[in-house]
Amino acid sequence: MIEVKDVEKSFGDSKVLKGISTVFETGKTNMIIGQSGSGKTVLLKSLLGIHTPDAGTISFDGRIYSELSRDEKMELRTEIGMVFQGSALFDSLTVAENVGFPLQMFTNNSKSEINDRVDFVLKRVNLIDAHHKLPSEISGGMQKRVAIARAIVNNPKYLFCDEPNSGLDPNTSILIDNLIKEITEEYNITTVINSHDMNSVMEIGENIVFLKNGLKAWQGTRHDIYKTDSQALVDFVYSSNLFKKVREVQLKEGL
Repeated sequence: MIEVKDVEKSFGDSKVLKGISTVFETGKTNMIIGQSGSGKTVLLKSLLGIHTPDAGTISFDGRIYSELSRDEKMELRTEIGMVFQGSALFDSLTVAENVGFPLQMFTNNSKSEINDRVDFVLKRVNLIDAHHKLPSEISGGMQKRVAIARAIVNNPKYLFCDEPNSGLDPNTSILIDNLIKEITEEYNITTVINSHDMNSVMEIGENIVFLKNGLKAWQGTRHDIYKTDSQALVDFVYSSNLFKKVREVQLKEGL
C-alpha cells in the first residue's frame, strides 16, 4: 500500500499539487486520471521520488520516504518496477538483455540465475521466442510486453506505469491492460497507472483517483463512475459520444 498525505508541490509560482491525500491499494490496479495540467504526472513522479514534495508525506507500507536514509531509499528502489510511456528499451540490447538489466544492476545473481529469471518473465508475458531480437525487430505491442517483463523481473512490490497504452492500437491496448491487471493480482503488487485512456479506466480501474487543477476531485472504482454526481468527472470521462451513450443507457436501466 502507498499512502499519500497532504502532498503539495510547486514550481516557481505555480502550485501543481494542492494537498493531495489518497491511498493506492495492494493487489489492485490504481489509476491516476485527469486533464493535461491536472497534476497527475507530477504526482506520479513524486511517488517515484523524482520530485520532492514541498509538504506532506508519501509512505510505502508504513515507510515514510522522506524519513528514509540513502541506503533505505536505495533498497526501496529495488522494490519498484516501472513501465515508461515509450517502453524506453535499450536499442542496442536484445530483448533478453533488456529484461535482465535490472537484475544486473540491483542483484548479485549469477548469470544462470539471471537467465532463468529472464526466461520465466518472458514466458509470463507470452514472449517465448523473442530473446535474441532487438527492440527494432519487434512490434510496439511486443516492446510494451518486454517493458512489463523488465519491470517485474526483480519481483517488485510496487509497479508504476506511465501511459502504458500510448501509441498502441485498441486491441493491443486491451491485451496490455489485461496483462497488467493479471500480474498485479497474481503477484499482489501495488500498481499505479497514470492514464488518459478512458477505455483502460473503464476496463481495469479498480481504484481511480481523478485530479483537477492540482486537487483530488474524486476517487472510486470504474463502477462508481456510472453513478457519480461529480460533474467534473462526468465532463472528463464522458467527453466522447461513446461514453455519453453508455452513461445514458446505464442511468436509464438504473445500473
